[in-house]
Amino acid sequence: MPSLQWKTTALAVALLQLITLSMEAVESSSSSSLSALDRIHQLPGQPQVSYQQFSGYVTVDVKKQKALFYYFVEAESDPASKPLVLWLNGGPGCSSLGVGAFSENGPFRPSGKALVRNEYSWNREANMLYLETPIGVGFSYSSDSSSYVAVNDKITGMDNLIFLHKWFVKFPQHRNTSLFITGESYAGHYVPQLAELMLQFNKKDKLFNLKGIALGNPVLEFATDFNSRAEFFWSHGLISDLTYKFFTSTCNYSRYVSEYYRGSVSPTCSKVMSLVSRETSRFVDKYDVTLDVCISSVLSQSKVLSPQQVTETVDVCVEDETVSYLNRRDVQNALHAHLVGVNRWLVCSNILDYEFLDLEIPTISTVGKLIKAGIPVLVYSGDQDSVVPLTGSRTLVRGLAEELGLKTTVPYRVWFAGMQVGGWTQVYGDILSFATIRGASHEAPFSQPERSLVLFKAFLEGKPLPEVF
Repeated sequence: MPSLQWKTTALAVALLQLITLSMEAVESSSSSSLSALDRIHQLPGQPQVSYQQFSGYVTVDVKKQKALFYYFVEAESDPASKPLVLWLNGGPGCSSLGVGAFSENGPFRPSGKALVRNEYSWNREANMLYLETPIGVGFSYSSDSSSYVAVNDKITGMDNLIFLHKWFVKFPQHRNTSLFITGESYAGHYVPQLAELMLQFNKKDKLFNLKGIALGNPVLEFATDFNSRAEFFWSHGLISDLTYKFFTSTCNYSRYVSEYYRGSVSPTCSKVMSLVSRETSRFVDKYDVTLDVCISSVLSQSKVLSPQQVTETVDVCVEDETVSYLNRRDVQNALHAHLVGVNRWLVCSNILDYEFLDLEIPTISTVGKLIKAGIPVLVYSGDQDSVVPLTGSRTLVRGLAEELGLKTTVPYRVWFAGMQVGGWTQVYGDILSFATIRGASHEAPFSQPERSLVLFKAFLEGKPLPEVF
């Protein structure tokens, strides 16, 4: 009997084939006018730029009026020659617009009532497409509130696939453009799963010119990723020797999270986590253990990965400017955005009921399938992140390389950004790469924008990271 995953993939492919047939006439006659309707003429407070911006909705389910919101920024120069990059933030349930575009690697960052230019925007190297997904995140919505219930990885993957297919109807000039998918945190699920669906679809109708994926501090294998947290805490002096012993032998972090999302935290795990929480302190940002007390809740995109902190109040010294900006009526009008079923735009959705136990689905095996299909993969880690530490990611990448029989082609070494060491890297078989970004948080482009841009450029060009400054 075919597996549920196979059935889901087959359903998605069949659905898209029907969409292809039903939209051929529309595509041939009105694609240019469709994209023109989404053109952003000027964002409030925006500095003058020479490139174009677009934003708006793509309906992924007509019956339930499920519509995903996107923000598209053309490359700074010669966009026709630059690749297309889809960026997805994690959570699950956090905004690629508010986190990715306006806090990390987009062209602008809010400052007061205006926008300031991000010198290290990724649209210097690519056409950037930011998607608010799943349904219920940011400006994305459904007219049927049941669409927000029991959302899972399979539903999200299918919606994302349909979105991208229909987005190409609006922007047919990018259909043959080299496509890369990038993201961070829980996008360690979103990105490989979407890429796998693309490859399945391409077997019937080659639409997606997928050239590679990049995953930042990603959740790839629940136990390995989460349980590397204990050693990171201990090695950085955040917990005592005794607590480290309890955290590795009495109740590890994957057990605690599993119990938490099943609604049955054991007294043993509760006691251990109380020790860990007290010693690590609520005044240390777990997503960047070197960050001072002024903690940006832009990092709340990963609150699901740290459930014991969900009820804590965190400083919004950076995020509040993004929230204020995106809740302005004139900004929403300029973005062609509207709120449905909610009163305010939020960084992370409070109406989405996601199947958090999907955390336990390993996606490292999906990454392996992509590599076997010839798709290059980069896994990178901000090295100050204790939520999904570099040690777990490095272990998983090395294990996958061994499983696939990939030999080291670039030995473990430093790489440079400007006059400084940008991090460390190792490459296997010229198709699977691991890299750290020195001094970076869970959201690497937020905390180390220049180094992140150097890494991004090398990834797009398929070149090793710079060996010299």
